[in-house]
Order: sequence, then structure tokens, then C-alpha cells
Amino acid sequence: MARYRFDISLHVRPADARSGQTMTLAGRVVETLAVPDASQALPFEVTFEEAADKLAALPRMFVEPDGSFVWTGDDKCGRWQVDGNLYDRAGRLVYVDLAGNCPQTQFDQLLVPLGWPSMPIAFHLRREGVWLAEPVFRAWAGECP
Repeated sequence: MARYRFDISLHVRPADARSGQTMTLAGRVVETLAVPDASQALPFEVTFEEAADKLAALPRMFVEPDGSFVWTGDDKCGRWQVDGNLYDRAGRLVYVDLAGNCPQTQFDQLLVPLGWPSMPIAFHLRREGVWLAEPVFRAWAGECP
């Protein structure tokens, strides 16, 4: 089972996001996503509380009232862990920070409380400072055990 490794922020992918520059990240060529500054803080359709409650329902997930959370598990490749934090403004969830690694199936489970797959998501690589579309992020973050 393949895993994703990441240090990202999840945002709503705005309709005005476009293909950006092609660059090399960690030895891999990726096409970035150009997200206009004015569109980088669009709110998700869920509230902070709704997202926190849905995340807390996942097995082995621990969510604090301030929106920080940790999710751990085991699979045939060993232990995995995701640390995260929910951020809101004016009653709406604005973005989510995630760091760690987990199997692809569990990663998808993290996205569902945000409204995915009907709500498109943009992936901001925090260390690299670039935005990626979902298929590019999945190819970049995937690792084979």
C-alpha cells in the first residue's frame, strides 16, 4: 500500500487558479498551480466545528477544541501519523495544515470532512512555498514502501 508524505496546507481551490510554472521539487519535475493572492483564503463550505466533529469521528483520531489534531495508525508498512490544525475566520473553515504520512485511503478520509470530492482542493507545500493541483500533489507526495 502506497503512502503519502506531506507538509501542506489545504485550501479551497478557487475557480481562477491556473497552471503555473514547471519546477523541480525534491528531484521531481512538477507543474505548479498559480493561485491569485485575493483567492487564497476562500472559505470551505463547512464550519470549523463541523470539520472538527467529522474528523473526531475517525478511529484513532484525537481532536482538541482549538482545532489541533493527531491521527495515528498502523498498516503492513508500520506506524503512520498525521498532525494537523484547523483554521477559521468569520465562522468558516479557511484552511487546514497537515504534516506527516499516511496511506492514501486515510488521506482521502481526511479530505471528506472538508467537502471533498465535490469541493476542489488546492495543496500548498509549506516548505517549498508552491501550490499544486490535486493530481500533481498526489504524484509528488506518493511514496512506495
